[in-house]
Amino acid sequence: MISGEFSHQSVLLTEAVNTLSIKPDGIYFDGTFGRGGHAAEILTRLGDQGRLLAMDQDPQAIVAARQRFGGDRRFEIIHGNFESLAEIVNGYGLEQKIDGVLLDIGVSSPQLDDAARGFSFMKSGPLDMRMNPDVGQSAAQWLACVEEDELTGVLKRLGEERFAKRIAKAIINAREQQVINDTSQLAQIISEAVPRKEKHKHPATRSFQAIRIYINRELEVLEKVLADAVGVLAPHGRLVVISFHSLEDRIVKRFMRDKSRGPQIPKDLPVMDSDIKIPFRIIGKAIKPTQDEIERNPRARSSVLRVLERVH
Repeated sequence: MISGEFSHQSVLLTEAVNTLSIKPDGIYFDGTFGRGGHAAEILTRLGDQGRLLAMDQDPQAIVAARQRFGGDRRFEIIHGNFESLAEIVNGYGLEQKIDGVLLDIGVSSPQLDDAARGFSFMKSGPLDMRMNPDVGQSAAQWLACVEEDELTGVLKRLGEERFAKRIAKAIINAREQQVINDTSQLAQIISEAVPRKEKHKHPATRSFQAIRIYINRELEVLEKVLADAVGVLAPHGRLVVISFHSLEDRIVKRFMRDKSRGPQIPKDLPVMDSDIKIPFRIIGKAIKPTQDEIERNPRARSSVLRVLERVH
């Protein structure tokens, strides 16, 4: 199914592009093209000499990008995981020449809405969960062989699931009876294992999040791309990151805080604060969606936007 058949509303669209502080002749990198909402807004603010490199690991997003912006010479789409951001940028000869990097972390609405991708516990579909279906193990393949202790750890660490042990045991027991290869099937196993349900939250929410993050190595990749992104920024270039859950946001917040502090010099060394050049600064406070945006797009409710700027 072509990705364009699923609707997508970019989260914090105006806020993200505003904080990039677009220069008409600047060079920008959209590390998570998705369906091009942010890219489209960036392009409206670029002049003829501006340039936007975009990237996505989802083959459907690449198709959508070429259909939507293939005729715009300012735009180029790259198929790959943004953990190779530095390699890509350096390959173009643009190291420390990028005026802004935008990262919209996590799963996109079209991926959730397409039951065939296996991300959603609300729809029956093959249990896949890979953002790039051509790379790595699917969720079904992993669940077929994972040990109970490892599964418990993943659910607890990446899903912050308090019933992780019960859920893991239920999954291991269930796979001895039948192959677990459908999202609804897994969601049912998890629901039956959870003794107390949270109001307004499906019992499988945290477990599906944890499995998806593990399958796609999301937190590991996030830590790498943050480090790479600041390395490609030009002076006064900005890194803008939108995260959707506390695990991601903690990583982003800590990274930006540490970068804005500069090198930590031992107190007994005779170095004045004025002698220490801090190359980065945090721009403003964390930005969250307005109530109006949340009402229009409930998936925006947990999003947080943070901005870091290279000073020199």
